[in-house]
Amino acid sequence: MSQLQLGFIPTPMTIPFEKLLPSRKAPDRLQHSRKFKQILSSIDSIGLIEPLTISKADKATGTHLLLDGHIRMFALQELGFVDAPCLIATDDESYTYNNRINRLSTIQEHFMIRRAVDRGVTPERLAKSLDLDLEHITKKINLLDGICAEAVSLLKDKHFSPNLSPVLRKMKPTRQVECLELMVATDNITVAYAQALLAATPSNMLVGEQKPKKIKGVTADQMALMEREMSNLQGQFKMIEHSYGQDVLNLVLARGYLAKLLNNEAVIRFLTQSHSDLLTEFANIVNATSLDK
Repeated sequence: MSQLQLGFIPTPMTIPFEKLLPSRKAPDRLQHSRKFKQILSSIDSIGLIEPLTISKADKATGTHLLLDGHIRMFALQELGFVDAPCLIATDDESYTYNNRINRLSTIQEHFMIRRAVDRGVTPERLAKSLDLDLEHITKKINLLDGICAEAVSLLKDKHFSPNLSPVLRKMKPTRQVECLELMVATDNITVAYAQALLAATPSNMLVGEQKPKKIKGVTADQMALMEREMSNLQGQFKMIEHSYGQDVLNLVLARGYLAKLLNNEAVIRFLTQSHSDLLTEFANIVNATSLDK
C-alpha cells in the first residue's frame, strides 16, 4: 500500500503577520459580526485551536499566501498578536484553499469541544468564549451519548441540530440505524423528521419498549397505520437501494442508444411520419439534463 501523501507540512511554523498575504479582502463590518466576536472571544479565552493554512513562501519576496484562516488572523491582530502558528500547504497554490476543504461537521465540533473539556476548560468558559448558551454547549458535549457506533458513522460528515440526539436516544441501536439511513438517503436530517420516525416506531424498537407520548390529534388506529406504512416504506427503500445502481446504468445506456437513433435521418423520417409522439418523448429523454427529470 502506498503511503498517504499529506497536502500540507504537518508541523506548524510560527510566521509573522507581515509575511502573510491575505487571499481575499476582509468583509465590511467584520469586527461587528457575531462570528468574529465568537472567534475573538474563543482565542482570548482558550487560545487558537486550528492553525492558519498558508502557501509556500514566494522565492522573491519571502511572503506566504494565506489560504485559510482569514478571520482567525484578523482576530489575532485585534488581540495584539504579531504572528501565528501556520500549516504550510504543499499542493499547487493556484487554487483557492477554501473551495477544497470541508467545514467542521457537527460530530467533529463535538469532539473538538470534548477535547477542550478534557483539557480542563469548563463548559461555562466554553459557552462564554463561543457566545453560546450553556445548555447548547452541554448538548454538544453529550451529543453522542446513547448513540450507537453505526449511527455515528452515518452522521460523521453531516450537519444537524444537537436536538436530534435526544430523539435518537429513545430508539434501540438497530432502529437508530434504520431511521438515519432513511434520513440520509432523503437528505432530510431534521428533528421534525426524526420525531415522525420515532412516532412510527414499534414499541419493541424503543428503549424501555415504551411508546413515546401520543401525537395530538392522532388516534391509536392512525398510529398503527403509520407504523405499518413506515415499515412498508423502509422495505421499499431497501429494494430500491439494491437495484438503484443497475437501474441508473440501464437508463444511461438507453439514453445513449436513443441519442444514436435520433442522429439517423431514416429513423427520424420514419418516426415523424408514423410515431410523432414517440419522437417527442425520445427527444425529451435525450435532452434531459439529469436522470431526475
